[in-house]
Amino acid sequence: MAKINIILILFVFLFLMGCNEYEKQMPDKSDESISEPQLEKDLTEIKKDGVLNAITIYSSTSYFLYRGQAMGFEYELLTYLAKELGLELKITIAKDIDELFKMLNKGDGDIVAYGLTITKPRKKIVNFTRHLYVTHQALVQRMPDNWRELPGYKIDRLLVSNALDLGGDTVHVRKNSSYYERLQNLSQEIGSPIHIEFVDGNIPTDEIIKMVVDKKIKYTVADYNIAAINKTYYPILNIDTPVSFSQRIAWAVRKNSPKLLEAVNKWIRKMKKTDDYYVIYNKYFKNRRAFRKRIKSEFFSKNTGKISKYDALIKKYAANIKWDWRLLSSLIYQESKFDPKSNSWAGANGLMQMMAATAKEMGVKDINDPEDNIRGGSKYLKLLWERWKSIPDSVQRIKFVLASYNAGYSHVLDAQALAKKYGKDEKQWDGHVAEFILKLADKKYYSDDVVKYGFVRGREPYQYVKEIFLRYEHYKKFIPL
Repeated sequence: MAKINIILILFVFLFLMGCNEYEKQMPDKSDESISEPQLEKDLTEIKKDGVLNAITIYSSTSYFLYRGQAMGFEYELLTYLAKELGLELKITIAKDIDELFKMLNKGDGDIVAYGLTITKPRKKIVNFTRHLYVTHQALVQRMPDNWRELPGYKIDRLLVSNALDLGGDTVHVRKNSSYYERLQNLSQEIGSPIHIEFVDGNIPTDEIIKMVVDKKIKYTVADYNIAAINKTYYPILNIDTPVSFSQRIAWAVRKNSPKLLEAVNKWIRKMKKTDDYYVIYNKYFKNRRAFRKRIKSEFFSKNTGKISKYDALIKKYAANIKWDWRLLSSLIYQESKFDPKSNSWAGANGLMQMMAATAKEMGVKDINDPEDNIRGGSKYLKLLWERWKSIPDSVQRIKFVLASYNAGYSHVLDAQALAKKYGKDEKQWDGHVAEFILKLADKKYYSDDVVKYGFVRGREPYQYVKEIFLRYEHYKKFIPL
């Protein structure tokens, strides 16, 4: 009887030890990311604001900056969604997956646009959209150093080729990620503990994969499509061992946003029937050549924080006119995409697309010389800045300057005169003078007595100002001042 009691006590002790080990690996259920919506805001309220606030994570596939242009699978789809809903797009970056859900429920954004695996715990705190694609989780491991010289059977012996063999081994993933959840379940399925070590929540999957390449960690887990595109740049990776069945990847909205969810789902159904969707998907998850080119480039924002090879010149002349150099960079991208040989149908040339007469007036000797062009262009911006000294707000004043740089100072004066005549604030660009620059393409308005300089294609300066500022917002997120 005593022997039976000893065995029973030993069994209970081992069981409790196992439970204790399991608890060490369980997510903290008190985490602030697990919460209810803290505001009432659905599609009706979003449309009143006119802005779709999206939350995502900065990564080499979701949202990043490359050669001065915002890119990414999530980013490009969001531009389509915002257009479909008739909204402006604003993007906020979360530092990690936990913060995505916290920010959404706090109201810092309306939709989480990031590749989220649909899981039961997550469905308790958010509503998932229709899935965007299906993938599976794969073990990411490093091939032997001399793998190119080894026959396949020897490589197989040195790798984990079956997820069942992970028992007793250590895998690094982010806490509360779907990868963590899957490893927990796998550990129970195989009846052998998988030791899970956490990496910082703000390290994106592609950077964790790089840690495997650099031998900082032995294993991690990633969605196969993300692992596959990274393998194109790091051939030493092996991603052939699945650790899950197929899983649906989707975006998420708050539980109290049913109309937004319905609208997004309708758009996803429509979008997935188009060629554009598959072009975008292939661009970020299958185009290996483009991925390798981005990763190697010094103008990939995750590498060096550079926008273009003219950053030093732009900083120099932006300082002369007391502008943020990233704003001037956005203007130059808008004008020439940083091509010093660029020329327009109207005869404008160089990085800042200067007309010959304006260039001569600004003392530009070689319009195709990058420094001479930027010096002359920034000098002209300073001249326009002085002309608009009647505008008290500095941001609004810059918008008047930009519109004048594009359409000409005189046409903006006409738009300002129309705005005043029709009871708008002639010292505000947004929603006031901007609306009347558009109307200068309409005979009713360009023939008005207060208009002195006639017709102008108002859509162009209107979009010009808007696009420069939108790009500037991207630059501020990725590029240090």
